[in-house]
Amino acid sequence: MENKLASRLTELLEENGLSKRKLAREIKVSSQSVSDWSTGKIQPTAENVFIIAKYFGVSADYLLGLED
Repeated sequence: MENKLASRLTELLEENGLSKRKLAREIKVSSQSVSDWSTGKIQPTAENVFIIAKYFGVSADYLLGLED
């Protein structure tokens, strides 16, 4: 099963010209966490999914691949 969150996070970073390090600073997590999320190594907590969605102005359902 494809990790939609990883691919959508990577797309959002690219579309917004953001580095993983910059996003990490903005949402107050480690850059390693953002890197791990974007590669699918680990999944963010529900709270972090909410924070990422709010930051990019998308829904959590979009990030999780439940809607397009």
